[in-house]
Amino acid sequence: MNVLDGASLATDADTVRKRIRADAVWIAVADDRLLGACVLDDREIDAIAVRRRRRGQGIGTRLVERAAAATAGDLRAEFHRRVRPFYDSLGFAIEPTDEPDRFRGRYE
Repeated sequence: MNVLDGASLATDADTVRKRIRADAVWIAVADDRLLGACVLDDREIDAIAVRRRRRGQGIGTRLVERAAAATAGDLRAEFHRRVRPFYDSLGFAIEPTDEPDRFRGRYE
């Protein structure tokens, strides 16, 4: 939860626990330290975060690739404009939502 909280994501601990039981959470670990996490809600990324000092090292990309494999490539996300470059770099087809500064994308 520290990694997700550090990214200011709205996912709560109960939701994450439920997703863990449903095998819908992937983590990246190095030297017994959690570097990042990806939480799915069915075929949609509910939350994804990487420790600030470890960003730009491909950790988030590998987490998304793992989530895409688990959803047979039918992976979606809704996100704020500030993280759009991340989703653009992964090849998501992106469109605006009805909410200002929000987008949705589909992994391609």
